[in-house]
Amino acid sequence: MPPVGRRIEGTRRTDTERETAMSRKKVLVLGGNFGGLTAAITIKHELHGDVDVTVLSASDEFLFTPSLIWVPFGKRTRADITFKVGPTFEDHQVDFVHGAATGIDPVARRVESTAGPQDYDYLVIATGYRNRFDVIPGLGPDGNAHTITTMDDAIRAGEGWRRFLDDPGDVVIGATQGAGCFGAAYEFLFNMSYQLRKAGLHKQVRLTYVSAEPFLGHFGIGGLPHGETLLGMFLKKEGIDAVLDTAMDHVDEGRLTLADGRTLDFGYAMIIPPFSGQEVVSGSTDLTDANGFVKVRDTYQSEKFDDVYAVGVAAAVDVPWQTPTPVGIPKTGFPTEQQAHVAAKNIAAQIRGEVPQEHKAFGDIPAVCVMDAGNNGVIILADKMLPPRKHGVLIPGPQAHLMKLGFEKYFLWKMQHGQVRLP
Repeated sequence: MPPVGRRIEGTRRTDTERETAMSRKKVLVLGGNFGGLTAAITIKHELHGDVDVTVLSASDEFLFTPSLIWVPFGKRTRADITFKVGPTFEDHQVDFVHGAATGIDPVARRVESTAGPQDYDYLVIATGYRNRFDVIPGLGPDGNAHTITTMDDAIRAGEGWRRFLDDPGDVVIGATQGAGCFGAAYEFLFNMSYQLRKAGLHKQVRLTYVSAEPFLGHFGIGGLPHGETLLGMFLKKEGIDAVLDTAMDHVDEGRLTLADGRTLDFGYAMIIPPFSGQEVVSGSTDLTDANGFVKVRDTYQSEKFDDVYAVGVAAAVDVPWQTPTPVGIPKTGFPTEQQAHVAAKNIAAQIRGEVPQEHKAFGDIPAVCVMDAGNNGVIILADKMLPPRKHGVLIPGPQAHLMKLGFEKYFLWKMQHGQVRLP
């Protein structure tokens, strides 16, 4: 059986066909979600098909991660927010190999995997993240607090939510020191408040938000004008307490202990941990920083190897500030797509024998985000992800909730059909 996506026209080739096949460059993409799918199909289109592109991924599904906030409350299932990537790649003449990468040798230009070795001329690392549960004792699948950063995590958080409804108590939602995915923490916080109201538990349950952020609405991007005031109004309206600029020490069953010794008892807790690079990437010390993310230039080439690229969460981003409690930077879907397009165009240029011309520093990518709040929300727009900025705005209202619902459907359709050139 040929790999999915490989079109076999016949078993015999002429000498010219053999020479053409041997001269075609091979691009290997690790990961098939936001960054990997976008990069793979864009490279194929940029070179009008005159390139061999293979995607190697441990998962054969695309997952729309922004909707994981709804899974614990039964508003979404796996089937609602995933699709099989094999047919999508096949439609665009991209080979798909379902297997996990186990080693990267950037000198030999080879990736070892559970599906066998994969050689390449150009490599795109779009492997995403893994949870750093070791940041505080008590986190993790067998720990004392839930998280929602993967499908399996979100499903377990849903099982915990159903148990909670049978025996309610106080609720703690938070993000640890070093975390960067604050948007998901806020979204889950406000969706939790909405669900507590629906369950008739709002008045008897104390809801507390605990964050490493120095102020409300920092989001890991330095905040936006009036953001602290707006988030403060949201919390006051919902009766939510906030504990900010604090590190967590550990989580026991039913109790979160902060670094300063304060404790918060809970019947349910959801805590966002920091992320690190996948093990296969972390193991390649020639490529990564201390957190296992690939050190890149603004072309998304690795700092050391011109033929290795990294996009999305897998790419390292320098934090441009220091806060009393360490705060990470969110690497969301929109900048991931932008990075993937930059990388794809630069690889296409190199294959054509040109110098990469596309440059886009992470901090210069526009911030475009919708924060859902159950039946309400906030649209977040800024000319740059990171300061200094010329403008930024937060637009609250129920239209944000409707926008997120619509965007989910559009984006899943767009990616399933490989329409990666659409906005």
